[in-house]
Amino acid sequence: MKNSIAALVVGFVFAIGLGLSGMTQPQKVVGFLDLFGNWDPSLVFVMVGAIIVHFITYKLIRKKSSPLFGSQWHVPTKKDVTPALLIGSFIFGVGWGLGGFCPGPAVTSLASFDKRPFIFVVSMLLGMFLFKVLDKKLKIQK
Repeated sequence: MKNSIAALVVGFVFAIGLGLSGMTQPQKVVGFLDLFGNWDPSLVFVMVGAIIVHFITYKLIRKKSSPLFGSQWHVPTKKDVTPALLIGSFIFGVGWGLGGFCPGPAVTSLASFDKRPFIFVVSMLLGMFLFKVLDKKLKIQK
């Protein structure tokens, strides 16, 4: 129960941050990616701010022996760069650039009842489902 409440609070704070920073507006994201046109650098400040906060809090939090609501830390140990990782990253980037959303802001934008985030989220879920099917058949991941 504590984990669910913590997840809800963190998700709510994340959604507010996305809304305040403009990350839920596709035109902001597309403007950021338009390097040779009407470039909008405002998302650089959002990213730098997030990186600074994460860097400081991660160092402080990791000094604890375990997480607040868990018995152990779950930190990724794999560092392999695989073809599946590269292809997935490429697809993610193309989808982000074309749609103007990445997953978090897209889910947050569902509250706007606009059809664009809905189409993006449905397409994202369909892509995840197709990957699971292909992964089982082709044994992409080890």
